[in-house]
Amino acid sequence: MRIAVGLLSGILALCPLIAAPASAQTWPSRNIRVIVPFPAGGVADIGARLVSQKLAEAFGQPVVIENRAGASGTLGVDAVTKSPPDGYTILITTGDFITVPSLMPATAYDPYKDLIPVIRIAIAPLLLLTNPSSGLNSVKDVIAQAKADPGKLAFGSPGHGTINQIAAEWLALEAGIKLLHVPYRGGAAMANGLAAGDTALGVTTQSSVQGMIDAGKIKVLSILSRKRPSFLKEWPTMTDSGLNVDAELNLGLYVPAGTPSAIVSRLDAEMLQILKDEALRKRFVELGMDVTPVSHTALTERIRSEAARFKTVIEQTGVKLN
Repeated sequence: MRIAVGLLSGILALCPLIAAPASAQTWPSRNIRVIVPFPAGGVADIGARLVSQKLAEAFGQPVVIENRAGASGTLGVDAVTKSPPDGYTILITTGDFITVPSLMPATAYDPYKDLIPVIRIAIAPLLLLTNPSSGLNSVKDVIAQAKADPGKLAFGSPGHGTINQIAAEWLALEAGIKLLHVPYRGGAAMANGLAAGDTALGVTTQSSVQGMIDAGKIKVLSILSRKRPSFLKEWPTMTDSGLNVDAELNLGLYVPAGTPSAIVSRLDAEMLQILKDEALRKRFVELGMDVTPVSHTALTERIRSEAARFKTVIEQTGVKLN
């Protein structure tokens, strides 16, 4: 009897160890929820919908997008960190949340401990935009006007603490000027405000404003990075303006910490295969995004490096989440 009880106890103790690989092997067996922490229509939402359709085909299970917007994207990220680490809740977002430790030290989650970066999907260059009636035709014009009237030249962003805001503040820091930040609820709202003339400047991605650019309602002044992506040939870079600014949005896929490594590896492998699809890559380019996959380990290192870089800008500019 003692031997039998001992064996039973040993088997019960091993059950969690046996169950974890088994669940990973049978994953996915039901709907997968993809949380996008921004409103519909933005670069994160559009990119998530493109790859989610392909993931659903690969897995043979529905992949459902859930837009959980608010607090500059932190509400959606928080929801993912609190979800069971079973592969059925995925985060697809831009890299905005990497600024959170600097801007919100009391946040309920630690993005470095509570999330696993699975793969970078694409990068989306940020554009410095203006209303055609502003009289601004170059970054040089922006600097001159800001110096003539410090703190009065306004720029819109999709929200406090977004990479968009940090990029504009970085430009101001490099140029020795002061700009007025006007936060909106998402990139679409910012673009509408800019087109209406509520602000003279705005920072967002091509996908959020391409229709307004084509219609002549918004004008591009510059790309907010040092290098020009191959598909954006007509617009100047920060290097062209003599500024050491290098900001872009990184669209990535993340899962809650504790997700079985087998699921992380399969997600990574499936995404790498999906991102080889030429039609999909072309669609991303049409939306102003360049498919540049970076897998788990390298992505983790890149995130930490970029976080440190943005933290320096935040500390030097005094940016705060209001």
